Order: sequence, then C-alpha cells, then structure tokens
Amino acid sequence: MDYYFSDEQTLRENYPTLIQGFWHNQVQTGTFKGREELDIAYAYSLHPEARGTIVISSGRIEGYLKYKEILFDLYQNRYSVFILDHRGQGLSERMNDHAHQGYVRHYDDYVADLKQFYDQIVLPNSRHKPVLLGHSMGSAIGTLYLSAYPQDFSKAAFSSPMYGIKSPLPLWLARGLVSSGQSLNRWFASRPWYFIGQGDYLAVPFAINTLTHSKIRYQIFRDEYEQTPRLQLGGVTFDWLQASLDALDRLEDLAPELQTEILVLQAGGDLVVDNGRQDHLCALMPRCQLRVIAKARHELLMEADPYRTEAMTRILDFFQAE
Repeated sequence: MDYYFSDEQTLRENYPTLIQGFWHNQVQTGTFKGREELDIAYAYSLHPEARGTIVISSGRIEGYLKYKEILFDLYQNRYSVFILDHRGQGLSERMNDHAHQGYVRHYDDYVADLKQFYDQIVLPNSRHKPVLLGHSMGSAIGTLYLSAYPQDFSKAAFSSPMYGIKSPLPLWLARGLVSSGQSLNRWFASRPWYFIGQGDYLAVPFAINTLTHSKIRYQIFRDEYEQTPRLQLGGVTFDWLQASLDALDRLEDLAPELQTEILVLQAGGDLVVDNGRQDHLCALMPRCQLRVIAKARHELLMEADPYRTEAMTRILDFFQAE
C-alpha cells in the first residue's frame, strides 16, 4: 500500500506551514488529573474518515510537541491519533520542584495515567478499537500496560523499546550504584539527586548526537524545546533509574503471558537502549515479531528518510494486516 510520509527535502518549508497549520487547526489539546491529582497534558486529532485509532506512548524527555510531524503523517494516512505527555515531562506537571530532573517513583504511575487517558479521552472519541504505538521508555510503559489491561489495544508497535538500558558498567555494578545512591539520597536530602554524571537540560550539537541521522528533524526538535522551555528535561535521578530497573525486571516475568500481537522495531545502530534485551524479551512474548532497521539510530520515528520511511511503513503495514 502507498502511504504519505513527510520528507526531509521539503520539511524545512512544510513544517512552519503545512504541519504547524495542521497542528493549530486539526489538533485538540488539554489536561486531565492523573494519579495524585497531577496535571497530565495530552493532544489528539480526529480524522473524519478514520481507518483506525492510534495511541502514542512517547519516550523519556519527550512531549507531544515533539511529535507534530508524526501526528501529521498518521493523520494523512487516515488515522485518528492520541498522545499524552507522561508525568514529569513534556507539558505535564513535574513531581518535584526541580523541573529538569527525570523523576518518577514507580512505573505503575505511568500506567495508571495512560489507563485514565484511554478511558476518559481516547474511547469517547474513537470509533475503532485502538492500537498502541510506543517509543523507547514509552514502549516499556506500553508493555506493562498490555499486561495489566490486555483487552484495551488490538495490537502494539514498539519503536526502539527500552527493555534494557545501555550501560558502560556491568549490570550488577550499575544496580549496586543505583541502590546505594538512592539510599544515601534518602538519608541526606529531602529532594531527589541526579545520578552520577547527570545534570540539567543541555542542547547537544547535532554533530555529536546519538539519536538521529536527520539534521533537519533534529533541529526542529531542538527548536521546539527552545521555544517552549517548559519542555526541557535534563538527566535522570537515582529514583528514576531504580523505578526503571524494577520495571524492566517485571517485564522479564510478564513477557511470556502477553497475548497482544506486538511488533518490535529495533534500531541497528542504537546507542541508547540494549538491543540484546529486545531480542530476549521479544523471544519470550508469544506473539512478538522483531524487525531490524539496519544502521538506524535510536529515534526511528524521527530518523533520516530511508530509515524513517522503512520504520513507518512497517508500523502501518502491521496495524493494517488482518
């Protein structure tokens, strides 16, 4: 099937016109009260002749404003699209007084917010059983969601899923550092500490970025974060890392019980997450298929055209297959 996808050659011209125009005219935004009365931001666009409904669970540091091109492309392919900003990032409310810290107490909070979004915003506005599209951390959240609420999504596609975190240290040593640091943090301070080497938001130059080969998409992403400083998020805390390690351990136990049909797209040149863990968990899932996008970097949905087009085509083919 032929699909519509934006291309890098015309994106510089089309982003401020076609895509921003679509965003202002076709996209609804709002907030709801998530767990512990936290404000959770969301956006959606309803296609009048939708062939389906896609719910997006985005990655760490991301907000829905980073996904304008993706929402635009999915809408052009006749999908209604819904996306929320996970607690503690994007335009959603932070959980501590340091807005740049990546922080969460437990991944169940992410899952609870997504369930509330599904029940209160997605279902009342959808004529189709939704499918789930997750990226990186959002894929880990999405996989936990499928275990807790297996009837909510007919399929799920996960881009560069965070099933394991790349670390220069052996896993046992990394776990020890995180646990010890979290304990010291709680003994000596009332506010969360950054993990060793982490800090506030810093715009990394394109030449040394590890996320994408696409200069224009990377620049648009950075421009959105400069224009809306509230989006800016820095490194992770000991608490976020401990919550993530706990969540990834749970995925290992839950994977064999998952019955949802799942597509895992692996970025062959990923330097952010552990591709070996993707291989392992997908093998444990009864209905998981893994496809490698050779040489692609972590941000498959915002990669250079050859990688992005392959990834987006595989996603839409998967969603449309009987």
